[in-house]
Order: sequence, then structure tokens, then C-alpha cells
Amino acid sequence: MTNDTPAIRLAGLRKSFGAVEAVAGIDLEIADGEFFSMLGPSGSGKTTVLRLIAGFEQPTAGTVTLSGREVTRLAPFERDVNTVFQDYALFPHMSVLQNVEYGLKVRKVSRRERRERAAQALATVRLEGYGVRRPSELSGGQRQRVALARALVNRPRVLLLDEPLGALDLKLREQMQVELKQIQRDAGITFVFVTHDQEEALTMSDRVAVFDSGRIAQVGTPLDIYESPSTSFVAGFVGTSNLLSGSVARDLIGRSGTFSVRPEKIDISKEGHAGTVAEVIYAGPVTRFVVDLDAGARVVVVEQNRRTGSAAAALRGATVRLSWDEEHVIEISEAAGSAVGDVVENKVENKEDADAA
Repeated sequence: MTNDTPAIRLAGLRKSFGAVEAVAGIDLEIADGEFFSMLGPSGSGKTTVLRLIAGFEQPTAGTVTLSGREVTRLAPFERDVNTVFQDYALFPHMSVLQNVEYGLKVRKVSRRERRERAAQALATVRLEGYGVRRPSELSGGQRQRVALARALVNRPRVLLLDEPLGALDLKLREQMQVELKQIQRDAGITFVFVTHDQEEALTMSDRVAVFDSGRIAQVGTPLDIYESPSTSFVAGFVGTSNLLSGSVARDLIGRSGTFSVRPEKIDISKEGHAGTVAEVIYAGPVTRFVVDLDAGARVVVVEQNRRTGSAAAALRGATVRLSWDEEHVIEISEAAGSAVGDVVENKVENKEDADAA
């Protein structure tokens, strides 16, 4: 194996369950030492791909290669991977140290070596001194880190994580996003992270694959995925986006096509496109304005709350003007398919048609 050999290579990967094609032809390479996220809604195929990599499912077609070795038909224990699930499945009657070293004990590793390796794994996840405790004495975030230590102690080349933060409350989940990325850097191994949470994927990942109906809609860095979505699905699923097309696009953008403008890129100003504020949604640090433009488009605008909440609420029903920079207008090459998430689609051909509808 060379340094250029990917940790994971998927070629023509397909998986069908009866008449349902859960994975519809995936070609993907994940670099050694990369934090890679597979992002998508329920039923998009991301978890099935993770299970195919782990060996819990066998593909209908295609191959799985790990560090240059094809493992498509090998059992899970024959692959140099470990998996962490949302349900941490810690043994309640064992101490934290015993939980972490359990896999080594099954492999007949000597008591001294497994204690040393378990202690090192606990140090990696910053749980030194917690070895004597039971899982019931730990917080949710600490139990999650014990599960990580148990997976890391076997020194796999690849760690697969299936929605591992899903059971945590919001504040702890945000804290663990930062910690998980740091743990990955410290461990120096490849992490493949499955999530439906866009913020998780954008916060932690070196690259993200956005899944849609068993296929990968786009692969790129978080910046690429958010700032330059390649399809209407990606624009709508990753964050909030205003999609403009038809005569609306010609009026607002000045040319034909389908375009995306993120809500935070739009300014309420003294110049620009006229419209009426239909709704004001206060969300703590930001306020969302839903604006019906005279051109026939309904768009969402997000502002940081520099003004008071009452001043923002007073804009409901007011006439405003919206403006944005040309550099923040992204042309979408493929606008077909369902728009998922908080996407605002404006495809009416003219305002008269919109009013008639």
C-alpha cells in the first residue's frame, strides 16, 4: 500500500432489497486519514452503504476495497474496520476499563497489553481516571466516548460511525462535534460518519457526500457543498436556499436558468427588489423574514439580531427592498427532482399566474 492508496474504494456498488434499490450505483474513494461524512435524509442509502463497508450487508453488485484489499465477500471480523452505533451497547455490569478492553480479551491479548491499550484509548478520548466507573455513572457524552475508545482500542484503519450523536441533547451534541473531530485528528485514522444533520456534517468533515435516492448527488468540502450546490436537491437539503427560475429568474437575476441565493446573503436595504414581508420568525440570534417580492418570488431572508426583536416584528406587512451581490448567486446545473428541507422554490412564469394559482 502507498500513501496514495485510498482507505476505502467503492466501485459500482449496488444493493437491492426485493424491488427496492437502496443503493443505485456508487463510485467513491475516501482518503486515508480523512474525516468523511455521508449526509442525506432517511432512506437515501447512506446507512446501507456504511453497512456494506462494514460487511453487515452483501452488495447486489460492485466491490468494496479497503486499503488496497478487496473485502467485498469477507465477514465483518475479517475487515480492518470497527463500527460505533447510536446505541452504544456498553455492558452495564462491567467497568469502563473492562468495556474498553473486552474486544482485546476475546482476541486472547495478554492482560497486561490489553490494560495498557485500553488505558491509552481512554486517554485518547480524554477519559483518564474513569476506568473504574460503571456506564451508569457516566453522562451521555462520556458513554459515547467510551464507545469510541472501545472501537479505537483495536487500532482499526477505518472507524465507521452510524449517527453516534443522535441520542444526545442539542448542547452536548454540539460539544461532541468539536471533540469528535479532535479525537479523529489525535487517532490519525479514517472516520466515516453517517448523519442526516447538515450542521454535523459541515462542522466536522474534510469532505461530504450528499445522498439522494440511493445515489450520491454531490461530493466536496463543506465549503463546496454549501456555497456551490450542484443540484436543487443539494441546495435545499444542505441549509436553506432560495431557488429562482423561469421569468422570476429573468426579472431578478437578469438571465434564464435556475439559481440559488442563500438567505443570509440577502440584505434588507433601501435599494433593490421591492416586496412585502409576509412573516417574521424570531429565532434568538437571528430573525427569518419571509418576503413576497413583486416579481412573483417568495424568498427567505436571515438577519443577525442587531435590531431589537420588537423592531423586527414591526416589519410584518411592511414594504421592503432586497438586494444581494452577484457573486452570491449560484447557478444550479440540474434543477429536476424533489427539493428537500427548507428550500424555497420560485418557478412561476409570471406574477399573474401566481396570483391566479
